[in-house]
Amino acid sequence: MERLRLVENPVDRLARTVEALLVIASKPLSVEELAAACEEEAERVETALGLVASRFREGRSGVVLEHVAGGYAFRAAREAADACARLVERPIQRGLSQAALETLAVVAYLGPVSRPEIARIRGVAADSAVAGLVERGLIGEAGRARDGGAVRYETTPLFERVFGLADRSELPDLDALAGDVEELRSRLEDVAARRGA
Repeated sequence: MERLRLVENPVDRLARTVEALLVIASKPLSVEELAAACEEEAERVETALGLVASRFREGRSGVVLEHVAGGYAFRAAREAADACARLVERPIQRGLSQAALETLAVVAYLGPVSRPEIARIRGVAADSAVAGLVERGLIGEAGRARDGGAVRYETTPLFERVFGLADRSELPDLDALAGDVEELRSRLEDVAARRGA
C-alpha cells in the first residue's frame, strides 16, 4: 500500500511562522519586519497575516491579532481582558496622575515637544510628569530643540499599543474632547507657532 503524502500549503506554513514571530515579539512588528525575518515578500506576509487574523479574532480565540502602533501584535480578547489584567499589571492601569495625563496629552498632540514647552502649555513645571511617563515607556526622547537646547519628547509605540491606536493620526480630534477645548487649542497653537518660528 502506497503512503499518501500530504501536501502542505506554503501560506499555512508562513502563517505559522508569522504567528510564532508575533508571539515572541516584545513590540508590534511591521509587515516589513516580518518579511525580513521570514525572508519572504511583503505581499505573501500580508496574505499570511490575513490567515492569522482569521484564526485569532474576537469571539473565536482568547487572543486577537490587531494592527496597532504601526505593526501587528496579539492582545487579549475582550472577554479575557479582566483576567489578564489581574495577572499582569498593565502600565496604564497603575494609574496616571492628572499632571501625567495632561502632559501625555500635550506630547501626544504636539510632540515632539520639550519640557519647557510642556510647562508653558500646562502653566506648571513638567519635570516630574515627564520623568514618570518616560519611566513607564509611554513617551521617549526625540532629539533636541533646533538650537541644541532642551530634549524633546514624543509618544512611543507602547503608548499607541496601550491606547489601541495604529498611529497618532487615530487620536480623537480636539473638538471632540470634553472640557475647555478653546483654551487648550489656543495654548497648543501658541507653542506650535513659537516652535515653527
